[in-house]
Amino acid sequence: MKLLEKYILKEHFAPFFYSLLIVVFLLFTNFLLRAVDRFLGKGISLNIIFEYLFMNLGWILALATPMAILIATLMSYGRFAEDNELTALKSSGISFIRILFPGIIFSILIAIPLIGFNNFVLPEMNFKARMLARDIYKKKPDLNIDVGYFIDDLPKYSFIIKGKKGSKYQNIHIYAKNQTKSQTTIRAKEGEFETIGNNILVSLYDGEIHEVDTKILENYRRIIFEKHQIIISLEDFTKTKNNKNLRSDREMNVKMLNSKIDIFNKRIQSIRNRIQKYLIKIDSSNFKTIEDYNQIIQLISKENNINLGIIRKIAEENNNDDNQKAFFQRLLADIQMIKGYEKNKNKYLVEIHKKFSLPIACIIFILIGAPLGIINKKGGFFIAIVFSFIFILLYYLFLIGGEEMADRNIIHGGLAMWLPNIVLGIIGLILIYLMSIENFFSKNLNK
Repeated sequence: MKLLEKYILKEHFAPFFYSLLIVVFLLFTNFLLRAVDRFLGKGISLNIIFEYLFMNLGWILALATPMAILIATLMSYGRFAEDNELTALKSSGISFIRILFPGIIFSILIAIPLIGFNNFVLPEMNFKARMLARDIYKKKPDLNIDVGYFIDDLPKYSFIIKGKKGSKYQNIHIYAKNQTKSQTTIRAKEGEFETIGNNILVSLYDGEIHEVDTKILENYRRIIFEKHQIIISLEDFTKTKNNKNLRSDREMNVKMLNSKIDIFNKRIQSIRNRIQKYLIKIDSSNFKTIEDYNQIIQLISKENNINLGIIRKIAEENNNDDNQKAFFQRLLADIQMIKGYEKNKNKYLVEIHKKFSLPIACIIFILIGAPLGIINKKGGFFIAIVFSFIFILLYYLFLIGGEEMADRNIIHGGLAMWLPNIVLGIIGLILIYLMSIENFFSKNLNK
């Protein structure tokens, strides 16, 4: 490596570590203010608190590193332009691409270890943080309800809850687990969860219980209720929560995540096979029109994004007898399960791609930061923070928006995580192209 490249590369290190410390401090302070309520009045030892806080530094570091890269790049190239070093280099016939190249090398040197950190170290830190959180949790146990996702914390049931209004949860679906002879599904419009002693009382309102024999599909039972209660032992719940073999998506490496996705694929295929079995037992004569029958077949045969609204509409138009009603009740319940599993599968896909997309953002931010630093001609920390805030905000808006669309199965989980890099990468390439144009580069250096 030539002297020029070494010099530019060296000039990135101090601003990077300085920026990293500042960003980590800000994110950690924000986390600490939100987490302090977990510790107050619970008699938790300082060792557990400090270890818990340290383990949470993992995800903070993963988020802070790309931000620090952008700030450091703006500061470095801004200072080069401010001190007229770039003017001297330009006069010597050195192109902007060559000036940019050491910055790209620097970002790659940071991105590669960060990929390894995200895949191997971060999941373990997140896992240990949860295992420490269980000691905090034991002081006041409750059910961790994440609206819109399957809740698998319970040994006998899986939950998916679509919304919350006040103290009541809306549109609750409960699936009995570990049943080989029958499949039980409970649906309720509203529900409440209350801790009573060593139990959680689940009160469901205005719903239905569906039971179907997995071997003899004609053995189907439907129970309508105004109020139904389920008692869940907190001992069983705590055992499940503290199980070291159970990890959330953020506590898994790529191999574990792929294994989890395979499990969901098998579950989805099992439900599809079950649907096919009772589709065989019904033909077009059971429908008002042949078009309705064909549309049902086409919708169910789709691998993704089964349109539940259209199926419900067809169900309303073809509820002619009890057998027809039972068929559509089973069908809608199974499709709801498929959609829930697909949503969970996409969550794991998002986590896989996030392990790579965030480190690659380091390279993307170099492409943006170097031209902007030269155009601005200011190497100060405050100016760098202002510019960084704009692009980091844009990046995370795309990241959060993409994750939201992935949750709704609108786009693939991988595309959701790479979308911010694609958008900002295009902006960066446009800026680099402009800086590569002779007149534009000279104009910004001499302004």
